[in-house]
Order: sequence, then C-alpha cells, then structure tokens
Amino acid sequence: MKDDDTMTIRQMCDMFDVTARSLRFYESKELLSPTREGQKRLFTKRDRARLTLILRAKRFGFSLEESRQLLDLYDVDDKGRRQLTRVYEQACLRLAAMEQQFEELGEAIVDLKKHIKWGSEKLASFELRAAE
Repeated sequence: MKDDDTMTIRQMCDMFDVTARSLRFYESKELLSPTREGQKRLFTKRDRARLTLILRAKRFGFSLEESRQLLDLYDVDDKGRRQLTRVYEQACLRLAAMEQQFEELGEAIVDLKKHIKWGSEKLASFELRAAE
C-alpha cells in the first residue's frame, strides 16, 4: 500500500469534518478498521468509503447497527447486489417514515401557530384591560 493510499486520523477528521473521538468510536463498533503503525491509525480508501456511507446513513436516521449490517453485506461475494438490494429496501422504508414525520411535523407547526396566535391575542386583551 502506498503512503498516499492511507490517511491519518487528523486527515480523516479534516476531510470528513468529524472528531477523532467519533472515528475511534466507529472503530470500536467495528464500522472502521484502520491499520496500525505503532499507536498511529492509518485509514484506507475502504475506510473512507465506509465512513462516507456511515455519515450518510446517520444523516438519514439509520442506527449504527443498521449501518454496520448494511456495510457488512458488501463483503458478500455477489458484486454488491445483496448490499444494494438491502440498502434500497431500507432506504424506501426510511423515506416513508421520514415523510410521515414530515407530515406530522407540518400538522404540529400549524397547531402551534394557532396557539401562538391565541396567546398573542390573549396578551393583547390583558394589555388593553390594564390600559383602561
């Protein structure tokens, strides 16, 4: 492996805007497996690809365990078909859940605006009474 194929923990932190603690945590959860040179961690292209997917999955609300299971499917010797199929299925389910949350959030926003308007009107009526 050439030196330019690996990155230090600091380089990974800078590239992905994550903390060293996060990288060590992902390593402890067996999501990343950097090589070691003494105390120095060296992250490979595979680690960078996995971290890209981990962060994307996190953004979409997948748990670390779900991410690990999906990443582990890559190692199955079927050219990624099983992994892609599973990721596609999970992504469709997650999208449906997010759309439901979005709808519920929209309803909550409308309801909260009504309560704020009521509160504003109530406060205004108190101020009118106090001014009389």
